Amino acid sequence: MTRFGPGDAIRVKRDFPELRGPCHIRTPHYLRGLTGVVERPLGAFPNPEDLAFGRPAARVPLYHVRFDQPALFDEGKPGDTLLVEIFEHWLEAN
Repeated sequence: MTRFGPGDAIRVKRDFPELRGPCHIRTPHYLRGLTGVVERPLGAFPNPEDLAFGRPAARVPLYHVRFDQPALFDEGKPGDTLLVEIFEHWLEAN
């Protein structure tokens, strides 16, 4: 079961676990704290943040999330987007 569906507005959590110690993060720094729109759920996969350390990894829903490119990088044309795969535990409702 996924928490978000296509068209849902989300915010990427503004969290920096790398400041608390060794970790493996699959969420780009430049997206943390920003808003996007769920394009579609991709299924549930073992959490790579645990797999990287050989820990048991729960299956976590993964999403394609769309961001407005000009707003992110101050370049591009209106309508240009960036599509990123982000695990559910990094997303919150906007």
